[in-house]
Amino acid sequence: MPRAPRRPINPLDAAEALFKPAKKLAEPPAVERRAPPNVKEQVCLKLDSDVLAYFQAEGPGWQERINDVLLAAMNDDR
Repeated sequence: MPRAPRRPINPLDAAEALFKPAKKLAEPPAVERRAPPNVKEQVCLKLDSDVLAYFQAEGPGWQERINDVLLAAMNDDR
């Protein structure tokens, strides 16, 4: 019994074989990991340059000052 060729002989079949969608592997469900309370997380945040200059003008600790202002705004909303 002759075997079928491993590679398509017809150029159209060869092109179809190259561009067929790849089989996706089943991904495990994503686990949401929350940080422990009162632990700071590193984030990337876009701020206007004048806002950044305002907080940096007072010297070191500008990130903590921004955090304090955001905490105060959050507590005012409650």
